[in-house]
Amino acid sequence: MKQFMDENFLLETDTAQELFHNHAAKMPIIDYHCHLVPQMVAEDHKFRSITELWLGGDHYKWRAMRTNGVAEKYCTGNDTSDWEKFEKWAETMPYTFRNPLYHWSHLELKTAFGIDKQLSPKTAREIYDICNEKLQQPEFSARGLMRHYHVECVCTTDDPIDDLRYHKQTAESGFEIKMLPAWRPDKAMNIEKPGFAEYVQKLAEVSGIEINSYKTMLDALQKRHDYFAENGCKLSDHGLEHFYDEEYTDSQIETIFGKALRGMQLSVIEVHQYKHAFLKACGEMDYDADWTQQYHYGTIRDNNTVMFNKVGADTGFDSIGEFNTALALSHFLNELNNEGKLTRTILYTLNPCANEMIATMLGNFQDGITPGKIQFGSGWWFNDQLDGMTRQMNALSVLGLLSRFVGMLTDSRSFLSYPRHEYFRRLLCNLLGNDVEKGLLPNDKEILTRMVEDISYNNARNYFKFY
Repeated sequence: MKQFMDENFLLETDTAQELFHNHAAKMPIIDYHCHLVPQMVAEDHKFRSITELWLGGDHYKWRAMRTNGVAEKYCTGNDTSDWEKFEKWAETMPYTFRNPLYHWSHLELKTAFGIDKQLSPKTAREIYDICNEKLQQPEFSARGLMRHYHVECVCTTDDPIDDLRYHKQTAESGFEIKMLPAWRPDKAMNIEKPGFAEYVQKLAEVSGIEINSYKTMLDALQKRHDYFAENGCKLSDHGLEHFYDEEYTDSQIETIFGKALRGMQLSVIEVHQYKHAFLKACGEMDYDADWTQQYHYGTIRDNNTVMFNKVGADTGFDSIGEFNTALALSHFLNELNNEGKLTRTILYTLNPCANEMIATMLGNFQDGITPGKIQFGSGWWFNDQLDGMTRQMNALSVLGLLSRFVGMLTDSRSFLSYPRHEYFRRLLCNLLGNDVEKGLLPNDKEILTRMVEDISYNNARNYFKFY
C-alpha cells in the first residue's frame, strides 16, 4: 500500500518520477490566467488567519461545505469567527474523498506549511494554530507566498474601466515577479444584462469619450485597450455561454445599441448579433496589439436566480447546442482568419464532451508560422482535476500536438492555489511515463525532458511574449 501523498504522489513509474523530480518540479510558474486581487499584491497583504487565506473567496470549498449541510453563515457570513468557519471546513474535509479538493487542500498544507497530517475535526485546532503562527512570518505574505512557489509572472483579470493603479504600484515597487493585467470586457459585451447602460456611462467617463453610439463605444474601448497595452497587458479573456455567428449590418448594431441604452427589451437574435459584432471588434483589437485572446465558454452564471435570462439565451449544453456552438466557433474564427486578423487564441470549454471538437478545430486555423497558435486551454473550473485534465490532454494528444501546449493556470483568487501547477505537472509526467513503460513511446530522454519542461514553462514564456 502506498503512503498518501508521498514524494511520488501520482507518479506511478520510474520514468514519471524522473521526469517530475528532475525536470517539471524545477520549472518556474507562469500563471497566465488568475483572479488574484491586485491590491493584495501591491500592498503585500498580510493574512490575519488561515481562514482568510484559504476560505476567503473560495467558491470550491463553499460549494462542498454547503453540500455537506453547512449553513451559509460558516461560508460567507459575517457573524461567525475565523475559527468557526475553519472548523466547519475541517468537518467537511473527510467527506471530500475522491473530490479534487481533498488533494488540492492537502497539497497546499504540505507545500506551504509543511503539514503532512490530514485535516479532520481531530486535527483542526492543531493545524489552525500552526498555520496562523506561520502566517505571522514575513515570508507568508502575499508576495512571500508567490516567491515560495517560484512564481515568475501572473496575469490578473481586469475590467476595461480599471485604472490599473495596483499594477503600476507593483511594477514601480521593484517587485521581481511580474503582475500584468488581462483585458476582460464582459460587461461591455453583455448587452442584455441589467446595468449595461450605467456601465457604458462609466466607460465614457474613464475614457473621456462621449458614448452616444456603438461606434463611439468602440472608440472608448480602443482607448482603454491602448492604455492596458501601455501597462503591460498581453492577453484578453472572454467569458461566454457559447459562440455567436449571426449575420448583422453596422446599422443593425447601432439600432440594437441605441435600444439597450434606452433600456428597451432586446430579442435573442439582437443580443446574439451584438455579441458577434462585439467579439469580432475585440478580436481585431487584439490582433493589432499582438495580444493573445482567450475564450472561456460553456458557463451558466448566476443560475440560482437567472437560469435563463429574460431574452431566453440558449445554453448550448445538449448535443444540438454543442453542434451549433461548433459551427458558430468555426465561422467566428474563420471570419477573423479571412481578414488576416486572427491572433493567438486559447479555447477553454466547461463541457468535456466538446474536447474532441475543440482539439479538431485547432488544426483548421494554425498558420504554419506560430507553433501552437490556436491552443486548447487546460481543463478549467470543474475540469481542473485528474479526470478532466487527463481527458483534455488525451484529446489534444490525439488531434493536435501536446508538445506545443502552454500548460496549466490556477484560475484562482487564492495565493495558495499554486500547487495546482504541481498537480498538473505530476499528472503530465505520469501520463508520459506510463506510455514509456507500456512501450507506446520510446524512452528518449532528450525528447521527453524537453517536452515536460516546455509544457510546464517554456511554451507559455514564448507564446505570450511577456519578455
